Amino acid sequence: MIHTISIPPDSQMAPLMRAYRSALSAKRRQMTLGVAVVIFAFLLASLGAEVDPKMFWDHLGNFTSYFYRISRLDSGAAVWTDPAEWYWGLGRWLRLLGETLMMAYLGTATGFVGGFVLCFLCSRNLVTRLWVRVLVRRLMEFSRTVPDIVFALIFVIAFGLGPLPGVVAIAIHTVGALGKLFSEVVESIDMKPVEGIAASGGTWVEQIRFGVLPQVLSNFASYGLLRFEVNVRGATVLGFVGAGGIGEELLIAIRKFYYSDVSAILVLVVVCVMLIDLVSERVRHLLLAMDRSR
Repeated sequence: MIHTISIPPDSQMAPLMRAYRSALSAKRRQMTLGVAVVIFAFLLASLGAEVDPKMFWDHLGNFTSYFYRISRLDSGAAVWTDPAEWYWGLGRWLRLLGETLMMAYLGTATGFVGGFVLCFLCSRNLVTRLWVRVLVRRLMEFSRTVPDIVFALIFVIAFGLGPLPGVVAIAIHTVGALGKLFSEVVESIDMKPVEGIAASGGTWVEQIRFGVLPQVLSNFASYGLLRFEVNVRGATVLGFVGAGGIGEELLIAIRKFYYSDVSAILVLVVVCVMLIDLVSERVRHLLLAMDRSR
């Protein structure tokens, strides 16, 4: 079947084309203005941060040459030509990497529990007392605003060197981050099941248990897995301040200019994070698929 399209006469098309060109010009002006604002903001931020383009360009070679140095053994050969020499400390590094993973796991699990409890207390659709919501939200903001490395420095002074300061620092930061995400999920639920439980005489805890949790658990698990990935990387950096794990060994290698050790440890960390990312991605997709099938 052939469809024909009638073309209006020029007298009718001319106003339409002028309106089209006018709208197109307005869009282009908006785009140009937006780009100009972004460039101006970038330049203003560069001035405020005292960025020196000439210094950046002059020292750019040091950045690239460092990557060349960490790809060479002490003999000058490429690191991949002698894996045994490159990973001479594999046993020790794997043990420290396992310690980093345990730090991230314990910190994430503890922070997950804290964020799980607090998210219900700061949700507008579950708590009517304004002062409770404000107090809990300010507490979570403080927890996630202060960098975890600052918390780690404080707890290293309090508890000494080792994994404990790192675990506590990660847990506090995770409480604020996950509590924020969890509360947003809770505030977007369907309130009809909760209202039905309340109308039948259910307590506030029962409303959460039977009306809220079935709707949010898959999202909670997904966010928890994502946060674990972030905390593995964070736990590596916390080792720089004496909080244990592979980060401390990496800092020693950097300070002593053991270039091949730096690259070996970095490769271990990158591979570990990639594996965690792949596994957690599969688990998240399974959870989301289960949630949609309900």
